[in-house]
Amino acid sequence: MAKLKVAGTWGGIIEVELENWTLNMLREEIAKRSGLDPESIKLICAGKILKDVGGDATKTLTQLGIKENSKILSSREAAPEEGKSIMAEEERSRRLSRVKAAATALSKRHADGSLPIEDYNIELEDQGGHKVQFGTETDQSAAMMGLMLHTKAKNLIEMEMFSDAVEVLAMAEESFLLCDPKILELVDNIPMMELDIVWCYFLLRDLKCLSDAGVRLERARKGLERAHGKDLSRVRLLQVGQSPELALYLRLELLEGVVAYHTGQYDKALNALKSAHAKFLQLQIPDETLSLVMGMGFHEKDAKRALRLNNQDILSSVDFLIEEKAKRAQKREDNLQRQKEIHEQKKYGVTPMNKAVDMQMLDRLVSIGYARDLAAESLRRNENDFQKALDTLTNPEVNSKIQAYIESRKRKRQEQQVGVAIDELVSMGFERGRATIALEAGGNREDIIQRLLSEANAASSTNIGGVESSVGAQGNTSNAIDGGAEQDTEMKDETTDEIENQGSTSSDGGEEERDAEIEDEIAKEIGQVDALSAYDINLDREIEAINEYLCMLDPSQQEKVVEKE
Repeated sequence: MAKLKVAGTWGGIIEVELENWTLNMLREEIAKRSGLDPESIKLICAGKILKDVGGDATKTLTQLGIKENSKILSSREAAPEEGKSIMAEEERSRRLSRVKAAATALSKRHADGSLPIEDYNIELEDQGGHKVQFGTETDQSAAMMGLMLHTKAKNLIEMEMFSDAVEVLAMAEESFLLCDPKILELVDNIPMMELDIVWCYFLLRDLKCLSDAGVRLERARKGLERAHGKDLSRVRLLQVGQSPELALYLRLELLEGVVAYHTGQYDKALNALKSAHAKFLQLQIPDETLSLVMGMGFHEKDAKRALRLNNQDILSSVDFLIEEKAKRAQKREDNLQRQKEIHEQKKYGVTPMNKAVDMQMLDRLVSIGYARDLAAESLRRNENDFQKALDTLTNPEVNSKIQAYIESRKRKRQEQQVGVAIDELVSMGFERGRATIALEAGGNREDIIQRLLSEANAASSTNIGGVESSVGAQGNTSNAIDGGAEQDTEMKDETTDEIENQGSTSSDGGEEERDAEIEDEIAKEIGQVDALSAYDINLDREIEAINEYLCMLDPSQQEKVVEKE
């Protein structure tokens, strides 16, 4: 008997008869020990793949050149379909990682006020549509990330990508847990997230998660009671008598009934499902009522939402729709205002602690009578401390140095812009000296290019000499600017670096690479959410499930369902 050393899908020593064993026999023995299908195993020896074709399968191991103590590598060869599945899983994993990274980046920039101008102004609202105030930046960043991931998961559920949704919901849960629980008690995002996780379990028909589903539903009910008040008193107060929560509690009771059924608690299941069914009937909207509201110029989806929230009262529903339209218009206006503020903040750079300039503090200093850019620079240098910034501005010597620094910064910025324009013209094929002269002469981009083209044929050595002189003069001007900047002894190196990287308030100086595709996707989804979006549930799947389980629990109910059909 000879010994072969095997590594790969299974590792160890195999004793064989080299003169009698074939490749098939060796493959079957390794498959038996590794627990794999023999046809999925590929064997390699001395850099050569041992194949079943060409007679290798029936040849003895000796004939194949395998000797005592030969090393055999055993690898698993995926079938084409399995290979595609593996690639799809890897792609799915990469995309989920991108979603988490994008949400992290967005929430981080939102927390420090550095969201770029094109991004949405993201806020967390309570059931009354009022902005939730956060105690710390950590709380704000964690809650924002949780909110974004939860919204992304809801969109995945709508796309019937339930497995992906569960993973994104788990990410959202991790984020929310980093936030102060007292803040989260003001909103119902956490219990809704618990409910969404169990809803995904149900849609996946994953009975293995029954125990987890039961715990989550219990937490969801307690969380909703805490956020909505006992007997929904808080919701009624905030929503001025409206009933936005019916569809949400319908889903909760359905899932409670399903879990109770699969754990043998049939009476509890029956009661929960009947209650869910009653809520479903309450939410049905007569065609005539819907037509009346739509006839006033409202879309079907908006009309249905309004009628459900207002117990099908037409006048209240119309008032609600008009008010919601006004709210959306105001929100758009507020977003534009916030984006303008962010754009302005980016001009002023960041503090030594990498924070954006506080716009409220800036407005206070401006109201006293200080120039806006002067006040902003003072706040930036003093970490947004209003009193220290005011003391700096009232010190004539320091005030003068800051003004000199601001003027120096403006000249540098203009110089940089000219430098970019020159580089652009050079890239078109024009000489750098001529491009510099053309820019100094002024005019728009088209005028400058046309001037350079018309002068190209008339170029002379005299002009070239003049250009060299001009370039030299430009260098002297630059040195003079640098010298003027050096006069401000209070300027620090890190401040200069921040100004050179204007527009970024991220902790890495703006060098972080953005995943624009995923970030824009998340921002767009967030922009479509309002305080009542979570209550606006399509109930088609719910009523199917209610009827299915009621039929299994109550034969008399089955007869009613059949008659109805």
